[in-house]
Amino acid sequence: MKACFASEMRGVDKAASEIGGIPSIVLMENAAMACVEELKNDFANLSEKSVAVFCGKGNNGGDGFAIARHLYNMGIDVAVYLVCGNEFKGDAKINFDIIKRMNINIDVISDIEDLKYIVRSYDIIVDAIFGTGISGTVRGISYDVISEINDNAKYIMAVDVPSGINSDSGEICGVCIKADKTVTFAAYKVGMLMFPAADYVGKAAVKNISIPDYIIDGQNLKINVIDDKFVRSNFPKRENNSQKGDYGKVLVIAGSAGMTGAAYLSSQTAVTTGSGLVTLAVPSSLNGAMEAKTTEVMTVPLSDRNGRISAGAIDEILKRVDKADTVLIGPGLGRCDDVSEVVESVLEYSKVPVIIDADGINAVAENMKALSSCTCPVIFTPHTVEMSRLTGLEREYIEDNRLVTAKEFAEENGVTLILKGHHTIVTGQDGEQYINITGNSGLATGGSGDVLAGTVASLVSRGINETVASAMAVYIHGLAGDIAKDKYGIESVTASKVMECIPCALRQILQVEN
Repeated sequence: MKACFASEMRGVDKAASEIGGIPSIVLMENAAMACVEELKNDFANLSEKSVAVFCGKGNNGGDGFAIARHLYNMGIDVAVYLVCGNEFKGDAKINFDIIKRMNINIDVISDIEDLKYIVRSYDIIVDAIFGTGISGTVRGISYDVISEINDNAKYIMAVDVPSGINSDSGEICGVCIKADKTVTFAAYKVGMLMFPAADYVGKAAVKNISIPDYIIDGQNLKINVIDDKFVRSNFPKRENNSQKGDYGKVLVIAGSAGMTGAAYLSSQTAVTTGSGLVTLAVPSSLNGAMEAKTTEVMTVPLSDRNGRISAGAIDEILKRVDKADTVLIGPGLGRCDDVSEVVESVLEYSKVPVIIDADGINAVAENMKALSSCTCPVIFTPHTVEMSRLTGLEREYIEDNRLVTAKEFAEENGVTLILKGHHTIVTGQDGEQYINITGNSGLATGGSGDVLAGTVASLVSRGINETVASAMAVYIHGLAGDIAKDKYGIESVTASKVMECIPCALRQILQVEN
């Protein structure tokens, strides 16, 4: 599934008309019918409900007029409220002229004295005020209307995007409709997936409005939204005539005194996600504990100093790198000169993909030149604070510019970047980006990143392209978190519970019968 900026969506609409021969009025009609279908899905007794459609003066308002017409023809009690006057043009005017000839109640909102009582009198509010066409800050009567709808509506459906969000950046333009559901067309709008706007979208439904795939594909859209279909289509199949070596050999270099959990979670998750052979390399003083903790994971004791891997372990580590299909380095390693030297040596020596997580990221951040001698594919997994260390950028800037920051870093350094957070962004060195929509705030818990790192390592070890594998991993990890939330409650989601729910997530995605 694609996501696009407003200008890109205009290009899709233009191509649909000029190349596909689909008149814009047809797209508007299909958009309206898609919204009505979603209302029917949400309300089995829709015929018994009353609906108020709030319309602006642009094409979003035109969608609203067409929605009102379809609802009226279904015998539903519907009224139209004009927020920005009654002068229209183009397709919006065509649909407005149609409903003027029907017995649909149409009112122009000039003040808000009685507006809250009007909003409360309807079961459903349809927001067709601004859509993606907003510019500047919402003011005046529009501000008041949106505020009253938010305060008094029982249920709100937003058409295309909630009115008041910047559909490119996710900024709130003064005030914004807080929708229960947003029905968007042909592709996600990028701003819907960014914060704070993502909190206003409600449940998102992306509807096909008859724009052919070749039209959308022809626009070279570089932002994707990960879904079940994407993961399923890229997940390698297991063959009957196979053995454990066929399913990936993962080397995990992790752990230090007090941080054995990170080593356990990352290595055990790689097994749980399907890797055939997983080896955990840990400081020798921790090896006994890890042997007792792990069953399916093999362990290798390494020379250590004060409970951390020492530089004296480098030769042994590089021997193990030669035998692996991928290397995960960093979970719980701690921060010291020896750890930095180990990380740099692995990057310089490895010919297989290396996933750099947690303290591995901190080591590279202290010496970015370590990437210059690296010839293997590299995946970084930073959260915002670690991304700030890698780039030198302020955290606030990164949060406000996640897509741009991720794209610039991945392209400049020739790496795959997993910028973690709610709606994690995966970026390839070619600039292709993937936004994840699974997961919840329960994943904001210690060890969650270790589980994600192990998932990435498992998929990469099976020969999947690094960027694709990373996108698959964040989706699986987020879905496992959603399953854990439903099973245990959001306050009781832990990293180990997320790991335990990965098999359920895989079964659901791959559509395997119980």
